[in-house]
Amino acid sequence: MTNNFMDQNQQMQPNMPLSMNHGAHEVLDVHEVLSGAIGALNAFIFYRPHVQDQELLNILDRQYAFMLDEYNITAECFKTGQDPSHPTRTYKMQMGNDSKYGLTPGQPKKPMQSANEINDSIISGALLSCHKMLTTGKANAALESTNPVVRRVLQDSIPNCIEMAYELSLYQNKNGYYQIPQLSQADMQAMLNMYGQADKAQGMPS
Repeated sequence: MTNNFMDQNQQMQPNMPLSMNHGAHEVLDVHEVLSGAIGALNAFIFYRPHVQDQELLNILDRQYAFMLDEYNITAECFKTGQDPSHPTRTYKMQMGNDSKYGLTPGQPKKPMQSANEINDSIISGALLSCHKMLTTGKANAALESTNPVVRRVLQDSIPNCIEMAYELSLYQNKNGYYQIPQLSQADMQAMLNMYGQADKAQGMPS
């Protein structure tokens, strides 16, 4: 019985429709990615009326449009198993990449007690969390994907999630919402010099 089933299954696979060219782990993980993307897009819509800073509003609108397009092509190739209507695009942030280092004492952070407390610091942090969640989810799904098109779309979209998260973190840092601690100069120098260049091991090919 087992051998016959395996023979039949092997004969069916070459003629399998492209839309069925997915493994079980892939289907479940991409389902999580698409559900997470919907949640993130919904969050952007929810937070938009509460944004006060025009710069943050511009970031939110540009990122939303980009994320919506990425969601659509991911859902498209997942459903059909074929190339989407266009390749994955590259997100370009519109701000410099300078960071301010060091800590300035301030009020401890804590959860809101009222919806009236919402502000640009909370909003930008929530949007940043969306990108962190999607980055991890897409990486996991790409590693499980057997469909080459879906894997490529997920793989190519991960740098975009990272870029959008970076843009929001720079915005937060610039406005004092997120501070970046540093090690002492001696500790940092020790860490930077902790690793050296490796030579080829004996017997390994060039």
